Amino acid sequence: MSTLSGKKILLGVTAGIAAYKAAFLVRLFVKEGAEVRVVMTPSARDFVTPLTLSTLSKNEVYSSFVEEESETDTEKFAQWNNHVALGLWADFFIIAPATANTLSKMANGTCDNILLATYLSAKCPVYYAPAMDLDMYKHPSTLNTFEKLDSFGNVRIPAESGELASGLVGQGRMAEPENIVSFLKAEILKTLPLRNKKILITAGPTYEAIDPVRFIGNHSSGKMGVAIAEKAALLGAEVTLVLGPSSVPISDKSIEVVRVISANEMYEAVHQVFEQVDIAIFSAAVADYRPAQIATEKIKKKESTLTITLEKTKDILASAGLIKKQQFLVGFALETQNELTNAKKKLEKKNLDLIVLNSLRDKGAGFKGDTNKVTLVDKDNKVTPFEVKSKADVATDILEHIITKIHA
Repeated sequence: MSTLSGKKILLGVTAGIAAYKAAFLVRLFVKEGAEVRVVMTPSARDFVTPLTLSTLSKNEVYSSFVEEESETDTEKFAQWNNHVALGLWADFFIIAPATANTLSKMANGTCDNILLATYLSAKCPVYYAPAMDLDMYKHPSTLNTFEKLDSFGNVRIPAESGELASGLVGQGRMAEPENIVSFLKAEILKTLPLRNKKILITAGPTYEAIDPVRFIGNHSSGKMGVAIAEKAALLGAEVTLVLGPSSVPISDKSIEVVRVISANEMYEAVHQVFEQVDIAIFSAAVADYRPAQIATEKIKKKESTLTITLEKTKDILASAGLIKKQQFLVGFALETQNELTNAKKKLEKKNLDLIVLNSLRDKGAGFKGDTNKVTLVDKDNKVTPFEVKSKADVATDILEHIITKIHA
């Protein structure tokens, strides 16, 4: 999942030849999962049509304060476009291309079109991608404009070098759309609370073989662990997901997925990376027992009963608790009785920093479903209960709690 997924991006387009690139930029932002709206200066419509940008963004394009008069059966009316609402709506305001004329007006508070009015109303981070001829780009007045805008907290996306509309070759060419997207994603990563953190997450069930076709398993789908992994990646973490047998899709390609089947395979995969991580979240439903002997051939049905001797599997969570140093270690407890008491015992016994408790008695909690109901218990015995939520929202609650703890 992209760092831009779900973000609200307002794209400002000004009247420069590079305005044609705005269409490509809108398309890229939408492909990254962002919601895009476009605001234009009136003259920008001479370079790229509102229809093109509206079609690509799937949203209305704004280029004036008042829409042209429309006519009904009974009256004529005009609609005012609320620049304040636009400025408040956006998570990011990207002005690309940003001409020398518009940049100068931004620096001096001139407000003679809807784009400038929106800029002056915006509460979100503002980025601008200059686009102008070489001499204009290097002119002292332009450099002064850059300095002034940067002092306001606006972020400049440096112009690139190349052939310009005038025929000159040099700096002043608007950054390519792909580079603008990459620049914005890199800027977002700098602000994410889990940047530079390595996180290990286990998820899903384990299957313990009885023979080549049968196994002992459980009903875990892996949905909760995958939701935590994807949310952690969105928050900037470098994520390793050790995943048991699960069909849950993983949309974020940045997540390193290690597929395993048995408890022993999960144990080995965890200990390959545990010492290098900052946070470890063990949400997998690991089998406590496995068959002591695995038949090499399919067991035939002969007798009316079949006895299988079970032996304990390796306790992955306990083994991590024994060797942990700086890691923030999180376990899960799925209980059916004496829930809080049992969770606290597990927290202490396995040397955890946090345990996530859920109960099969709670409606909306447990395996397979898309919701969960959890209670977080810290090692200082602080108990934080939550209501039933989607597993994506539960993942957010868990990670926000961890962030609070590690940054305390």
